[in-house]
Amino acid sequence: MPRLNRRDAFKALAVTASGGLVMSQTAFAEETGASARQTAALLQGADVCAIIPEVTEGPYYFDPSLERADITEGRPGIPLRVRLQVVDAQCAVIEGARVDIWHCDATGVYSGYANQGDDGTVDTTGETFMRGTQFADANGLVEFETVYPSWYRGRTTHIHFKIFISENVILTGQIFFPDALSEYIYLNVAPYNDRTSTRDTLNSNDSIAAQSTRAAYAFIKELDEEYLAAMIVGVDPNARSSIGFGMGGDRPELPAGGAGGPPPDGAGGPPGGGGPTGTADRSTITPAVRE
Repeated sequence: MPRLNRRDAFKALAVTASGGLVMSQTAFAEETGASARQTAALLQGADVCAIIPEVTEGPYYFDPSLERADITEGRPGIPLRVRLQVVDAQCAVIEGARVDIWHCDATGVYSGYANQGDDGTVDTTGETFMRGTQFADANGLVEFETVYPSWYRGRTTHIHFKIFISENVILTGQIFFPDALSEYIYLNVAPYNDRTSTRDTLNSNDSIAAQSTRAAYAFIKELDEEYLAAMIVGVDPNARSSIGFGMGGDRPELPAGGAGGPPPDGAGGPPGGGGPTGTADRSTITPAVRE
């Protein structure tokens, strides 16, 4: 895999992926009255205690019961460490929260489904790459080792997540990335640049990115051998969802043969579209956050 000159891509980036400045932890504490103990444990560089709006789950979620940090399963791509910190609106970390993430690989396909790819012929039925679960530690932190996600028609670059606080408190959201960095990778690095289609959606014209607000844009840092994408996820523990997805031992098992076949409820894009349009939602969860 060609080595990415990541500093070239970073020339166009602001402090955060959304282009905004980050409020310091000291400034946040002064403005909100949060204690020094609460803010001291927060991630450096990320927007502090941002409450993220709930957005569509999309058609590619299933729960394969994979508690693991490395979710790549050997698939190629630019190494990426995803670090999330789960907190409440008062900046208190939420220990033990279950965090699921899932996303497409460097070619734009998800594991577990058929009829994907630029030509609609890719079938990943029974596979589980780029999916995993972690439980937040005493600082509310989880980390995943993965690869930088690619794109598919109708959506900008993103990673999906679900935060489970209880059976009824569930936040479904997405993580977004700087377009400048994504474009550099997609044009210059294999297998991202082996695609036969042209990317059609950026952060600026992705409706889900707009719904998610600035709070859903990751803080990106260049490390020696990988990128770090860090984000604080604010959840309201008092919010209630109308339906729960099983916790712990109640988690549904992966069906025999995986979650193959077309996306549920016809939520996928047209044949050859390489994925969903991002407008369908097969869950009936109400927001588990304060807007």
